[in-house]
Amino acid sequence: MGTLRAHVEQALREFVERQLPASGDPDLEPLRTAAHELLAGGKRLRPAFCYWGWRGAGGSDVPEIFTAAASLELLQASALVHDDVMDKSDLRRGMPSAHRRFQTLHEKADWHGSAEQFGEGAAILLGNLLLIWSGEMWRTCGLPARSLAAAQPVHDHMRTELMCGQYLDLLEQAHGENTFDSALRVALYKSGKYSVEQPLRLGLALAAGELLPWMDELCAGYGRRVGIAFQLRDDILGVFGDPAQTGKPAGDDLREGKRTMLIARTLAAASPAAAATVRRLLGDPGLDADGVAALREIIDGTGALRACEDLIGEYLGEGLAALEGAPITQEARTALTELAIAATSRRT
Repeated sequence: MGTLRAHVEQALREFVERQLPASGDPDLEPLRTAAHELLAGGKRLRPAFCYWGWRGAGGSDVPEIFTAAASLELLQASALVHDDVMDKSDLRRGMPSAHRRFQTLHEKADWHGSAEQFGEGAAILLGNLLLIWSGEMWRTCGLPARSLAAAQPVHDHMRTELMCGQYLDLLEQAHGENTFDSALRVALYKSGKYSVEQPLRLGLALAAGELLPWMDELCAGYGRRVGIAFQLRDDILGVFGDPAQTGKPAGDDLREGKRTMLIARTLAAASPAAAATVRRLLGDPGLDADGVAALREIIDGTGALRACEDLIGEYLGEGLAALEGAPITQEARTALTELAIAATSRRT
């Protein structure tokens, strides 16, 4: 995994330098710096699932697959920048989020107009730029045209699913209430599919030059379930995670009013008084440490936290069971098992 990560990071670094060289227009330097720093973090899970899909279907260890897999990090970075704008998040991976970075740039330079509006506008453009780059890096990765043609419909569909998932997330917050089914739908489309299922499918299709029935079965049985478990874990970290490890303020998802499975199960099991407290505090941008602690206590006390932990275990178990019967290399089976466990049991 260490070698894979190094290859992915090198491919990203070289690609971004080609797009915005350091010797270019100095006015674009903040864009280049923001892109570099945003891409410097992350667990590289999406490239890893793509790479091991490739290896599982018989692909060899060639530089081109690292470039193709690395392009998924640009897609992820684009989504994070836009997500932070929509959620008005101040931090990302322990550093100022992109829109806050550009807002500060405007404030320090004492430019005309609204610094906040400039920051959000610049961040949206950065997110769009990263999205464009992800497609370019994918198309120019150097893999055979037959491989890319076989995987292109998956690539297109994955990006559509991501945008639809982001919209569903906004819609859940706007509705103000959610059900188990609607929370699961957001978990699947906002992150589960494009984090695990579709990267795995991309790697399989690239290696084989086609999508075979067993590949779709593996992606649904393993990829989809592990992807949902991954997002459920992320939802727990958004409430109970350590800011020093997550890079975001404690309880940020609570301030943003995220309607996750954790919240759906809390409201379903809470007493009327406790449910009223959740509804009153959830989504309050000024929620302080005491408010976060109160919501955490209710979530834990209703058994919602334990129920989500149990769900993660169930989805992970089902996913690993589906992996066992798949006609992939043993090396890939081992790697995908380790990746699934790391993605769903992480505490940071």
